[in-house]
Amino acid sequence: MEKSEFRSNAEDMIYLTVCSINGVTPDRERIEKLDLPKLFEVCQTHILTACVAYALESAGIKDNDFTQAKEKSIRKNILLDSERAKILKRLEAEKIWYMPLKGAIFKDWYPKLGMRQMSDNDILCDGTKRAYIKEVMLDMGFTCDHFGQDNDDAYFKPPVCNFEMHNELFTGAHVGKLHGYYEDVKNRLIKDEKNEYGYHFRDEDFYIYFIAHEYKHFASYGIGVRSLVDTYIFMQKFKDKLDNDYISAELEKLEIADFEKTNRELAAKLFSMEQLSSEEKELLDYYIMSGTYGVRENRVKNDLKYRTKGSKLGYLRYRLFPPLEYLEVSVPWVKKSKLLIPAAYIYRLFHGAINKKSVSEHKKQIRK
Repeated sequence: MEKSEFRSNAEDMIYLTVCSINGVTPDRERIEKLDLPKLFEVCQTHILTACVAYALESAGIKDNDFTQAKEKSIRKNILLDSERAKILKRLEAEKIWYMPLKGAIFKDWYPKLGMRQMSDNDILCDGTKRAYIKEVMLDMGFTCDHFGQDNDDAYFKPPVCNFEMHNELFTGAHVGKLHGYYEDVKNRLIKDEKNEYGYHFRDEDFYIYFIAHEYKHFASYGIGVRSLVDTYIFMQKFKDKLDNDYISAELEKLEIADFEKTNRELAAKLFSMEQLSSEEKELLDYYIMSGTYGVRENRVKNDLKYRTKGSKLGYLRYRLFPPLEYLEVSVPWVKKSKLLIPAAYIYRLFHGAINKKSVSEHKKQIRK
């Protein structure tokens, strides 16, 4: 699909999302002009297909692709809820502390079941028991997709249950001050009242973590429109109920206060159908063209912007000889001994040299 076509269908997606989350029936004249196959493709990119399906159905349109996506989302949400309850019960029995993360909470704040599609469920757990948690998950019938490579371990159980068990929220390889701020995350948590080992964030800290998580993606590969929907849903639920002074102070510590402000203001205007400024339109286009999980081109641009303040020489130094905390994430075996650091740098150079697509993208951005 051409970029202009993608943008046009994304505008329709946003309009229908506005209708869906605000309980408004779409305008019939606009609905009749939709290119449903192309709209479906764009919605899939942003994981907003089920949300848009609800809006289409409210206008009397039942398209097979959209209806199936909505029904699959409902089914997956139910299955994930059921499986998550079993996992948390098992963690209780094993005396392992835990906290369900963002998506598992957000989905219940959307107006209807399945409106927020879920790719997986994330659970923060006691990082000192990572290997034992793997034994527990395997015992419960999951297969392990990856283990010990980053700050989460991925598990799958047919037909649709994907779980990521996090030992920490961020790593040292993530941009900015995210890792340091959340290094002792348990000190920021509140004990659940109805169980022995479950925890949760206070509302303000939930929002701060959500913004930090979105910033991690925004400043890397990019992030899609659903992030703005989540922001709007949160603010509608908690408006006038939050300690905004506390939130502002913590965001300043994280150095993401400006990002939060522009993100929140864009979401508020976009889903209230207010006129956007030229700067906001440009920012929205970044979300639209990034899709849900971002694109490689953004990663190179953002590393230049956020990690090396636009210095091309600094960027080359960062790519060739990244700091140790980044090296430990990209080459996990270096953790075994500091004597392996030189070998890890050589490995990265060789690995990067044979990845022609990556090298080409780096060269293109540096030459600009």
